[in-house]
Amino acid sequence: MHQLFSLVLAQRDLSRARDLFSLDDLEIEDGLSQALEEIKDITNLQDYRTNDNDQAVVEICITRITTAIRETSSIERHGLALVGLWESCLEHNLTPQGETEDTPHAKIASDITSCILQNYSRPPVMVLAVHVAVRFLQRGNRELSRNMSSYLSLAAIAKADLLAEHTQAITLSVLGGNHMLLRVLPSVYPKQPDAIHRHLGNLTAMMSQLESPEQKHLLRLIQMVAEQHPLILSPHVPVLVGYLSDPSLNEAVLCMLVDVSQASPSSLVSFLPTLRIVGQQSPSFLSHVAKIHRAVGIINEAWARSSLAYLVSLLGSMEHSLHHGLLLEVRGLTERHASILGGCSRDIYRMSNSFTAIARLLGRRLEQSKSLAAHTMRSRSVNSDSGHDEEGVELAEEKWEVDRLYVHLRDNMEKIKEFCSPMLRQIPIPEQCVIEDSNRGCVAKLSFSCPLKGHYCLYGKSCFNLTSRQPHLWINIMLLHLQSKSSSPLSSREQNVQRLASLWERTQLKGAHSFYMAMMQHPTPHKKDLDSLQIHLEEVHFFDLFGYSEDEAAWLCFMCNNPDKASVVNQEGQPLMEGKLKEKQVRWKFIKRWKTRYFTLAGNQLLFRKNKSKYELDDSPIELSKVQSVKVVVKKRRDCGLPRAFEIFTDNKTYVLKARDEKHAEEWLQCINVAVAQARERENREATTYL
Repeated sequence: MHQLFSLVLAQRDLSRARDLFSLDDLEIEDGLSQALEEIKDITNLQDYRTNDNDQAVVEICITRITTAIRETSSIERHGLALVGLWESCLEHNLTPQGETEDTPHAKIASDITSCILQNYSRPPVMVLAVHVAVRFLQRGNRELSRNMSSYLSLAAIAKADLLAEHTQAITLSVLGGNHMLLRVLPSVYPKQPDAIHRHLGNLTAMMSQLESPEQKHLLRLIQMVAEQHPLILSPHVPVLVGYLSDPSLNEAVLCMLVDVSQASPSSLVSFLPTLRIVGQQSPSFLSHVAKIHRAVGIINEAWARSSLAYLVSLLGSMEHSLHHGLLLEVRGLTERHASILGGCSRDIYRMSNSFTAIARLLGRRLEQSKSLAAHTMRSRSVNSDSGHDEEGVELAEEKWEVDRLYVHLRDNMEKIKEFCSPMLRQIPIPEQCVIEDSNRGCVAKLSFSCPLKGHYCLYGKSCFNLTSRQPHLWINIMLLHLQSKSSSPLSSREQNVQRLASLWERTQLKGAHSFYMAMMQHPTPHKKDLDSLQIHLEEVHFFDLFGYSEDEAAWLCFMCNNPDKASVVNQEGQPLMEGKLKEKQVRWKFIKRWKTRYFTLAGNQLLFRKNKSKYELDDSPIELSKVQSVKVVVKKRRDCGLPRAFEIFTDNKTYVLKARDEKHAEEWLQCINVAVAQARERENREATTYL
């Protein structure tokens, strides 16, 4: 620390403190962190709040330090000390004295805030600062909170990840009146949706209290909820419908209600009269109102008839530009409930190009399957008297014509079982799936273990892990596997299905199908898709380490599948495989220099020898627990047959080995992969025992 800084801080010399500004920035930069630590000690003294001289000295020193940090761009070097002083202010009273007078520690915090948070685009600084900045939001100083909110909003744009873990605190600050932070919530929502879902009712209810710019941020947040988790929004439909009378909100709110209606149509049933009035007052919103009516009509045939009557009435009266979209909604309902038109819906749509004529024909038909409904009710009454009670079936169907995934799986149960029976012998089902972002899009991190977990199991304490760029296909297969194990159709409400839907949403691109819509596109994946998964599993040597057991009806590891080999392999000194291989002596591809050696794969090592003798080790052995991967050296020409060479990668060296033929190479590859997995499992078991 510079001598003048030491003097000023040690003696609290206000007269010399002003001389600090005569020093060059580079002259004092090296000791700024030490100066900040001494200032923190001074501000923590019991009499600091009443000592005007000390306060003035500290204020001048902090101004000089923050100026030097900005001029020398040394915030990352001194950030830890600066944040430490800033955080120490939280241990003191920050509530203003009177209307405008800040406390001494509030003044320090305010002076440091801009120096730190102006660096919102520098992740190392924000990592130190964000958790402290969030704590200032709830300390009763409105001006300080407002400044923090402004900088945190910028930080959310630059690096939302840093704020995500503080979503709960930010949400509570918003609900406490700090509306400026509303612009942060849409940025952190994808990372921490549950923290916002817990307060969604209070957030939705505060819309009318906000200014127009703040309303836009809240609308954006609620729209994201409606698109990604519409069921979460369904309890708040009454509040949203109340905002339809506000011209500045009604269009955005209608879009949200359309999304909610696709997932929970029953939550909109009691508000159909209100929606019809909105459509009547603003014809441009009729397409949204029509979509909601169609969604409600899917619940059961009674609601389908009611919705169709309204939609058909619009066909004959609304302007021509809206006819096509409206007719699609009508057609969707009539095809879903074909009994309403008695199977003649396609004929009606083909009979005339006039929307008015179609409306008239549909209207007549609806008046008629009414007469039929009355006849059906009388018939059911007779059946009931005869002991044929159908009420249970109807109630069950009504509980689920809402869950479209249930209906799809119910209608394709036999097809799914027929598909899964052979598929499960070709493709294993992962025990765990995690979706992560990568430079080339989302990937699935899959984990496979051995369910038997025998004495010599390769994956008793660990898992075989692989990364796939086909997350959608794996999620689809996992759903079909769940259905094949169940004796009844799965529901979208079931926890395992919702977990898969959540994985799907993390991979979803803009404009792509939702999980439930995608699952209903095709009953089962195409063969070429399954082939691509099988090829990938071969490339990562999964089938060297696992095999399908007909007895266990599961994929078991090599050792559990071959217990006779396992007992032999695990005998002390018993080799798993041995024989001659050629090792490439030079890494450059154009130099073909190979040396023949005798290799023995036993225990945790791959040994090199000049010949079969046990005492002539040619080189230090390869420790199998240190092997990172084993890969085939692929030949470029298609007519060269299967490759004979393979590479072994350790943490500090790569070995290129070649067998005498393709079959011999395959045997070595499998044995090495098994031995590597066995070595890693042994280490995991030892670590577990030690712990």
